[in-house]
Amino acid sequence: MAAAPYLDFEKPIAELQRQIEHLRQLASERQLDVDREIAPLERKLAELRREIFGNLTPMQRVQVARHPRRPYTLDYLEMCFTDFVELRGDRLFRDDPAIIGGWARLRGRPVVVIGQQKGRDTKENLKRNFGMPHPEGYRKALRLMRLAERFGAPAITLIDTPGAYPGLGAEERGQAEAIARNLLEMASIRTILIAAVIGEGGSGGALALGVTDRVIMLENAIYSVISPEGCAAILWKDASQKERAAEALKLTAPDLLRLDVIDQIVPEPAGGAHADPEQAARALAEALDKAIRSLEKLPADKLLRQRAEKYRRMGKFAER
Repeated sequence: MAAAPYLDFEKPIAELQRQIEHLRQLASERQLDVDREIAPLERKLAELRREIFGNLTPMQRVQVARHPRRPYTLDYLEMCFTDFVELRGDRLFRDDPAIIGGWARLRGRPVVVIGQQKGRDTKENLKRNFGMPHPEGYRKALRLMRLAERFGAPAITLIDTPGAYPGLGAEERGQAEAIARNLLEMASIRTILIAAVIGEGGSGGALALGVTDRVIMLENAIYSVISPEGCAAILWKDASQKERAAEALKLTAPDLLRLDVIDQIVPEPAGGAHADPEQAARALAEALDKAIRSLEKLPADKLLRQRAEKYRRMGKFAER
């Protein structure tokens, strides 16, 4: 991937990186040994990354989750899995490029992988619809989960979408029904289901791939019923209140782990997954493998029972 643009709060990191690169370039041009000068700068850079990314506000985590150089589904398919064979189409209308899925191997184990895919540039974003699936995308995802069930293989979903596409055509073709159908069917699929929130987990568009036995989440990903901007516009009629909304929504991984919405946080490299995609991929692959191993000996009936209990426990209410 190309060099990542910097977020506002990453500017001190960018400045220090520029200094290090300048020294390296100078050393290369003049055949100088500057290792002793660079070493303390690199230590300072690592400390600065840890300090900044260890104290992110909820809205800053939203920015990191949306980072244009953050690894997407296709990147993780290349780095975490082998032998990927893509399967397309919902057998009803067409193929939706906003959702990618097919067979692969995770550390030698056959699995079905399904994930939402954003674009890196305008052309790809138009092709992928900015990672916002149509109903046929969700029907394709369900078809592939049923395929995994037929062969007794685990199904892994990678969640990264601002939400399901709300366009007229999508609504005419049953967007709400497709999402609801996935929620219903995923509750009864008799094979291991694992979801990983790798970037944005937006509204029902994310939840349609999220009713699983285990939900893991990258450290700087987000998972929420609505975007902070949308929430601020509804509650306060002012999208500039997004910081306040992000805090109220409890959309970060630590918040969601505390609320038992997710089961595990996957740590990211200092500086975020976009700073070291390969390290992020290794951590994700390890978490996925561990989640599958924790469930693979359970009979299907017990797996379904535990899945149902997991979602029944969510939420609290009080009677007066």
